[in-house]
Amino acid sequence: MEVKRDFKKQGKLNRASGARFELVVRKDLEERGWIVDKWTNNIVDKKLVKVKNKWTGPGRPMMLGAGFPDFVAFRPCDSINVKVIGVEAKINGYLKLEEKEKCKWYLDNHIFSRILIAKKTKQGRRIVVEYNEFNNK
Repeated sequence: MEVKRDFKKQGKLNRASGARFELVVRKDLEERGWIVDKWTNNIVDKKLVKVKNKWTGPGRPMMLGAGFPDFVAFRPCDSINVKVIGVEAKINGYLKLEEKEKCKWYLDNHIFSRILIAKKTKQGRRIVVEYNEFNNK
């Protein structure tokens, strides 16, 4: 018996799951004392450019700022040198080669002081966010 897979339905489920995980990551960072905002830039031809909002169709909200990484975060402090980090939410914790190259570019050009990859882990029934620092090697 052949089972047919509905890739369109699976894609919708994966996007929704990723969006929910981004909200969990943002809430977790804010609880840890970070000020978090959506990063609305991306790298095109080794230049930092603003990402355009996408029209998703009538009666549906626009997709806002699909930049890389997902978030920019910093902590309030008294000194002039503020550490700004980028945070990418990945359920499985793995970056594609293109994303790794972008992370390296951000760090080499001092856009971010660190880039964290947020990964979904479970402790019992509870979802826990695990952060791994991108290694610039």
